[in-house]
Amino acid sequence: MNNLRLARFFATISKESKYVPNSGSYPLGYKVGAIHCGVKKNSNLDLAVLVSETPASAAAVFTTNKFKAAPVQVSRQILNDKNGKVISSIVVNSGNANAVTGKGGIEDALKMVDTVDSTLKNAPSSTLVMSTGVIGQRLPIDNILKGIPVALKDVGSSHEDWLRCAQGIMTTDTFPKLVSKSFEIDGRKYSLAGLAKGAGMICPNMATLLGFFVTDAPVTPGALSKILTYATDRSFNCISVDGDMSTNDTICAMANGAAGGEEISETSFQFSKIQDEITLFAQQLAQLVVRDGEGATKFITINVQDAQSYADAKKVASSIANSALFKTAMYGKDANWGRILCAVGYADADVNVLKTNVSFIPADGSAELKLLVNGEPEKVDEERASEILELEDLEIRISLGTGGGQEANFWTCDLSHEYVTINGDYRS
Repeated sequence: MNNLRLARFFATISKESKYVPNSGSYPLGYKVGAIHCGVKKNSNLDLAVLVSETPASAAAVFTTNKFKAAPVQVSRQILNDKNGKVISSIVVNSGNANAVTGKGGIEDALKMVDTVDSTLKNAPSSTLVMSTGVIGQRLPIDNILKGIPVALKDVGSSHEDWLRCAQGIMTTDTFPKLVSKSFEIDGRKYSLAGLAKGAGMICPNMATLLGFFVTDAPVTPGALSKILTYATDRSFNCISVDGDMSTNDTICAMANGAAGGEEISETSFQFSKIQDEITLFAQQLAQLVVRDGEGATKFITINVQDAQSYADAKKVASSIANSALFKTAMYGKDANWGRILCAVGYADADVNVLKTNVSFIPADGSAELKLLVNGEPEKVDEERASEILELEDLEIRISLGTGGGQEANFWTCDLSHEYVTINGDYRS
């Protein structure tokens, strides 16, 4: 094992101990599981399923990449045809993206849907399908179709079942991404659970990775769609690892109402409460993707303040997060704030250059390090800057000085030698 692989091995152990939960609070009425069916060359789990015991409302956001994968096209059509109603299950294979595979790829995705529906005795087209992995290769569809009934017989609702499901959608991920929480609305307890995969090909535009989250709250399809769009725009669309947008990006949400209560629509007074809960939840799940960025050694929060609009603040934050020069400087522990300012300047947003401020906010709670104040450079304590950049977590705060008062957060990571190593032999 060479030094890079050895370092990655120990980093994986460290991340798992930090970010993989030992227990959870899971929503009622769902069962999940995963098996190995032969998509991946090794024996790792590669087929995951989620089943709602009662048909659920569903919504999704999909990649805007023009080469949309077959499962993206099929799932989008199912949701459109059914208006987000009566969705009972999700099936996901990992190890093969079923992308750029022509008519045969569409047929394979439909076969996966049909096999789940027939096995569960669902109404036709009640299953959403997702795939992730290598682009441009046909699925080993016979293996998958044989595996689906096996996977569906082995579903459960325990923490271990949810963890296996999260493991079943992994590709270059170093740890399974699983989050759960409970919350109350009008004294009634509801729960959320979410899974995601992603470590590379992460760029903010519509969905940015593969994942789904489900709740036992009673939410109408229209309300769920609106909530998902809002939450995604402030979570999964606010992360970046490498600036590449996948052909398969999908985020799906389901709400089966198993916990009871009054149905929540867009006009319900509970709407804003559940929207806020789901948005915070989505941010937590999305941040795990950044923490597992391919080759990443740092988790960076970019906080842009005093913009004319939320859109401007997000545009500036995205510009910084996707700057290769900025990301490599962070990997090299170089307090080169000029790269930050450069990315602010070409972001096509309103900026008052005479009132712009840039600071490092240390993760250990110590005093901020001011780099630029009202457009004037500060005398930077390089030793203090190096101490801050040694930490795994870092916040960079930028005030645009426009007087607009709007802000946005964005999450990214550094860009390392190992990123090149991982992606240089992805198919081998």
